[in-house]
Amino acid sequence: MPDIFVSEKKKKEEEIRGFNKPPVEEIIDREAYKGLHPMQEKKPLSSFLFCPDGINFETREAEEKVVLFLRKHAITNIPWIFMSTLMITAPSFVFGLSLFDSIPGNFKFVFILLWYLLTMAYVLESFLTWFFNVYIVTDERIIDIDFYNLVYKEVSDANIDKIQDVTYNMGGVIRTLFNYGDVTIQTASEVPNFDFLAVPKPDKVARVLQDLRMEEQQEAVEGRIR
Repeated sequence: MPDIFVSEKKKKEEEIRGFNKPPVEEIIDREAYKGLHPMQEKKPLSSFLFCPDGINFETREAEEKVVLFLRKHAITNIPWIFMSTLMITAPSFVFGLSLFDSIPGNFKFVFILLWYLLTMAYVLESFLTWFFNVYIVTDERIIDIDFYNLVYKEVSDANIDKIQDVTYNMGGVIRTLFNYGDVTIQTASEVPNFDFLAVPKPDKVARVLQDLRMEEQQEAVEGRIR
């Protein structure tokens, strides 16, 4: 598999062991990666990062290189942002009606306080769900991190050589306009299907996965598997 970031010491070790992998310039110039650019700057709210610098995760191996870091397109946050706006403005509208003039001020204050606490909880949960549900593609495997709440998450992964098929779809005007869609990956691992939902540039994601898969097959033929 292509190493994205390789030190001089590592290059010498790989040459000795027969792992003479192409430099990053050659990898980026591949047709599968056309239009993609390595992301050296840290952009924590980005939904699509190619060859990002500084990305790490719990189960990452020392020699493993992150090729893609994905999460749902930012446009998918609009529904909960819109709902949050309504929830924030609701008390001023509701208590502006004459129907509630007879309610004591203390009761109104307690109700508004509880309402805004509920609103903040909803906003925080919605943002964290979007932020921490990520999909990672490395030069060795794919990782799907499903974040459910602050105390529970589920992590699934599969080696690149276990990928059997990659498909994507971009149905709908909004998805086509903003260039995002779903990528479905069929594997021969314990988790048969991986779904990268509403990710930007699904066609590019699919092509990168196919390229990594072919590279892994070539390594197996040449006996260059780690």
